Amino acid sequence: MATTRSLHILKRQQHFLNKVYSTWLARGFANKSDEGWLSSMFAHKVDARKDAHSNLLSKKETSNLYKIQFHNVKPECMEAYNKMSDEVQKELHRDADYPCEVVGSWNTWYGEQDQAVHLWRYSGGYPALTECLRKLNRNTAYLAFRKERSKMLISRRSQLLLEFSFWNEPAPRSGPNIYELRTYQLLPGTMIEWGNHWARAIKYRQENNEAVGGFFTQIGELYVVHHLWAYKDLQSRKETRNAAWLKEGWDANVHYTMPLIQKMESRIMIPMEHSPLQ
Repeated sequence: MATTRSLHILKRQQHFLNKVYSTWLARGFANKSDEGWLSSMFAHKVDARKDAHSNLLSKKETSNLYKIQFHNVKPECMEAYNKMSDEVQKELHRDADYPCEVVGSWNTWYGEQDQAVHLWRYSGGYPALTECLRKLNRNTAYLAFRKERSKMLISRRSQLLLEFSFWNEPAPRSGPNIYELRTYQLLPGTMIEWGNHWARAIKYRQENNEAVGGFFTQIGELYVVHHLWAYKDLQSRKETRNAAWLKEGWDANVHYTMPLIQKMESRIMIPMEHSPLQ
């Protein structure tokens, strides 16, 4: 049974590759310009936009703003960093005066090592973010935490995100789970096209409740997409991803979105003890 299923997956993947190859050949022989057919294989036409992609792709019923933080921690400080982050995040959650909450906190297992990733939600959008920062800058305990934390870090960066309208709202879940953060740097001008394809394709990736959240950047590195997935373990991840190739339509999504990507990255992450996503 397993062998038959594997052969089915391989056939669908081969079918996808054949379609790509045929498309490249067709473009090559049709294009007789001085640039040559090889360059035409990778050309991508960007359609004119009628509105900002933030308005076209984000959820209209909510005004949530997300922030993702990447902290590269000194290896010898990771345990102390995790403990201190736990205490501070719990304190902020208990204080209703702060319009923010931690969606999830992780340590990277495979990918960039000695790294912590935090995903925050600001209920109320940019005004909530501004209010929260103003209050934190007057919070002496938080300022002391930030000063102590700086001694533990090698580098840090953050991005402000909106969530795609067609993805699940990230909600706490019990574990144990591992999480995969797949990050895509898209070609400028292709966010709408990406969203249109994934709005149809997300249905192929929801049967095992693996889809946690999908986001795109507003401030920081632009034209960046983050897809967050949850799996019981690495074997479950493999089986779930292979199963998608058995569904008619998934190969088309891969075929049409791959040319939109400049760079992609995968992180496998383990939840911290205090993370709402376990």
